[in-house]
Amino acid sequence: MNDHQALPASPRLLTTTVGSYPVPEWLIAAPSEQARLDATRVVINVQRQLGVDLPTDGELYRFDLNHPETNGMIDYFVGAMSGVRKGVGRSDWEEFAGLERMAFRRKPAGVVTGPLAEGSLNLLADCWIAVSASPGPLKFTVTSPYMLARTLVDHHYANFEALTMAIADVLADQVRSLPCACIQIDEANITGNPQSGPLCARAINRVLDQVQVERAVHLCFGNYGGQTIQKGHWRLLIDFINSLHAHHVILEMARRPVDELDTLRGIDERIQLGIGVIDVKINPIESGEDVARRIEDAEKRIGPGRIRWIHPDCGLWMLRRSVADRKLEAMVRGRNLYLGL
Repeated sequence: MNDHQALPASPRLLTTTVGSYPVPEWLIAAPSEQARLDATRVVINVQRQLGVDLPTDGELYRFDLNHPETNGMIDYFVGAMSGVRKGVGRSDWEEFAGLERMAFRRKPAGVVTGPLAEGSLNLLADCWIAVSASPGPLKFTVTSPYMLARTLVDHHYANFEALTMAIADVLADQVRSLPCACIQIDEANITGNPQSGPLCARAINRVLDQVQVERAVHLCFGNYGGQTIQKGHWRLLIDFINSLHAHHVILEMARRPVDELDTLRGIDERIQLGIGVIDVKINPIESGEDVARRIEDAEKRIGPGRIRWIHPDCGLWMLRRSVADRKLEAMVRGRNLYLGL
């Protein structure tokens, strides 16, 4: 790994973003590969100027010129893999509706018609572009195999476990030797389906085991237009979290009941904790004092030395840029206020 991709050693609480950032309006208005690279530079440098220790590329590598209103968390991955038919007809639609996997999504991302393979998926190229635009350490995000599998109609494997692990194999080959400081796997479905914890963890670990840098997993209860998608409780996921081969986990907490912080004491001490202190489902801007108070409450309830990362609950792409930037500014100010920096 390049020296400029080394994680900072201090302060003891590092700030990061979960992944996505609002797409600049000028990129949507005049999209091109050069414009996307320019936008990536802007997004990374805005985060650095606000004091974020480990920024992301805003997930602009997933930006789709034909669908600028989405951030490609699903379609970017499955749409590129060979063995997936993107065009879906009425029968595919009805079959997916009968699976009851994702109530908020009526249309499947695709239909699996043959063995899955990388196809045109090239995370190495996309990661290199992001890193080339970053003067310091960068986090690169990848959607979980379990979440991707839940969006598909399967006409080949005829077994959800086999489908999930096939996706994991494709992603595992992709993340090997990526030139960033941290690779994060994003999973927003297991929170509402804790019974699938063993399979989800096995698939995520298949990917994490190929990561040669900092390994992170982001878990949340979903966010679409400010709506929480999954119902559940962190206490149901402690065994799942403890089975992950991750260095740290990034957890939605700002919008969760404060007593759920006590549950996190059950997480194995080998896993560093990231605590969400910014609510991305609302527009009101937290104050630095609000953030400092949330950090203080979390450290009191979880215990000293357990928390390493401070971040928003989820990605920022559904917020206006002016709102997102002020929330990140408050996050860093609150961390600094709490630490006396």
